[in-house]
Amino acid sequence: MDTQQIANRYVELCRAGKHEQIQDELYADDAVSIEAPGRQDGPLGNVEGLAAIRQKGRDFMADVIEIHDSWCSDPAVGGDWFSLAMSIDATYKSMGRMPMAEVAVYKVRDGKIVHEQFFYG
Repeated sequence: MDTQQIANRYVELCRAGKHEQIQDELYADDAVSIEAPGRQDGPLGNVEGLAAIRQKGRDFMADVIEIHDSWCSDPAVGGDWFSLAMSIDATYKSMGRMPMAEVAVYKVRDGKIVHEQFFYG
């Protein structure tokens, strides 16, 4: 798959709430995940490798009590990169109900996502 196809598949699965399937289908084993500045050393901070990215996702979802709403934009693709705007309104064990919005940027190499980076404030 090329970058546009990967981006489209990502959005399709994201909108269906199939986040683990996104990782299973679209991520390389050596992918990295980079959090926003100031959040890189926390419990959901920067990680390397698909197993660590999967665990980061599981840890995030373990804190979720209820998802009230979520949204994912259409992708913007440029070369080997694509970006998405995303939001989630959820109730968390650790912080109560909190809406969050972010821009996520992804790099594709050899038909797999090798880099994800999140920007939010």
